[in-house]
Amino acid sequence: MVVWAFTSSSAVVHAHPVYPVLLVLTLVAALLVGGRSLLGRNGRPASPPSLARRLARALAILGAVGWLGALAWLRPLAAADAALYAMTSNGTVTVTESATSVVFAPTGETAPTAVFFQPGARVDARAYAATLRPLAESGFLVVVPKQPLGIAFLSDPAFETARDANPEIEQWVVAGHSLGGTVASMEADARDADLTAPVVGLVLYASYPAADLSGALRIPVLSVSGTRDGLATPESIAASRHDLPADTTFVAIDGAVHSFFGDYGEQSGDGTPTIPHDEAREQIVTITRGFLADIEP
Repeated sequence: MVVWAFTSSSAVVHAHPVYPVLLVLTLVAALLVGGRSLLGRNGRPASPPSLARRLARALAILGAVGWLGALAWLRPLAAADAALYAMTSNGTVTVTESATSVVFAPTGETAPTAVFFQPGARVDARAYAATLRPLAESGFLVVVPKQPLGIAFLSDPAFETARDANPEIEQWVVAGHSLGGTVASMEADARDADLTAPVVGLVLYASYPAADLSGALRIPVLSVSGTRDGLATPESIAASRHDLPADTTFVAIDGAVHSFFGDYGEQSGDGTPTIPHDEAREQIVTITRGFLADIEP
């Protein structure tokens, strides 16, 4: 399973270090256990194991199967060609990838407002490059954290890291896709009153907050969704109106699905699109650019 995880997805190599490290440790443990088992065979018939030993062995096997199942489930959804193409630097945007983040930086004048974007659960951070790079082309610095194990809830310190690394930025818009948007809404609620480099806007892609923020947020909010989304369904987006400020801007992309907010292939449980991916992405980019342009420093 460990070899499968490494060879079947380039996203593993580009993931936050926690996941590949766990894969390597699992492989080492498997080799040690296998080697010990082979060395323990001395040709003599073994005495029947006790009941306690049989139970312990059964529990160990169940635990190992569960662990391998969890590692398989956590394997990132790899970035597709459109996103990988957008990961190349040119005269307009510099793309920098590290072990813990992907940064899209304008080569020219940079706006005082930057974007911190949380990926969806188990999605390769690079998968959003084709959607977010155009924002950098418009002058906005964009920082995408690589989440530990691909779970946004585990990347809370990443925003502070991004803010400390870019002291020239006066204010931030936090954004996110799916579970990443849920965590972004928490970050907005926690940091919209900061005196230094505060959060001044929230962008939700196929997402909604986990709690009622209708009276807590005092910043502009944009919610972009797809009418054919099988995960963040139109019904769940409609229900989120009660949890967001009354002046939240809701935009539904007709025919778009959950995975169209990034480029990582089809996603289990998603709907069937009735619009080309490129067309949906173009609409998402245009809507987001307009939202950012309206936020004054």
